[in-house]
Amino acid sequence: MAAILLVLFNPNAKAWLMRGLLSTGLFNAGIKKEASNNNAPVLSFSVTDAAGNSINTKDLKGKVVFINFWASWCPPCRAEVPSLYTLYNEMKNDNRFVFLFVNEDDDYIKGVHYLKNNHYALPFYQRTQNVPDDIFSGTLPTTVILDKEGRVVLKHEGMANYNSDNFRQQLKSLL
Repeated sequence: MAAILLVLFNPNAKAWLMRGLLSTGLFNAGIKKEASNNNAPVLSFSVTDAAGNSINTKDLKGKVVFINFWASWCPPCRAEVPSLYTLYNEMKNDNRFVFLFVNEDDDYIKGVHYLKNNHYALPFYQRTQNVPDDIFSGTLPTTVILDKEGRVVLKHEGMANYNSDNFRQQLKSLL
């Protein structure tokens, strides 16, 4: 009974359990080949990094953009961070890709502390304006991939494992 209560009320315990579920391979995200739709609208929004520099997704045309909306209090977000961290570290030096990890904590300092305390060196951003619902409608975590033209080719709401050779190949196929 104590273990059940721990998992129900402790975000770290819940994230640990969810991370185990992710490792089964049942929660893998994938970019469908038919996802690229030349008629899809190009949507944009702005984020700000920790130094106060603003980035608008429309200015990232020509790059594949990986966007993850997350919060430090969200157990599914915590569960997928290790796979995101591994993916980011393996691809961060390829300038054809841009990674935006957009924090949705009410107090952004909580997000900064979560990453620092868990040794995740991820690029930290906050929204500076409303995001179109086709990109983010409030579900955490949400991961969105924009192709080189800025069109949404993947919108995955909920946790997923992004640390797979298959997913990296799907990202590279968008180049």
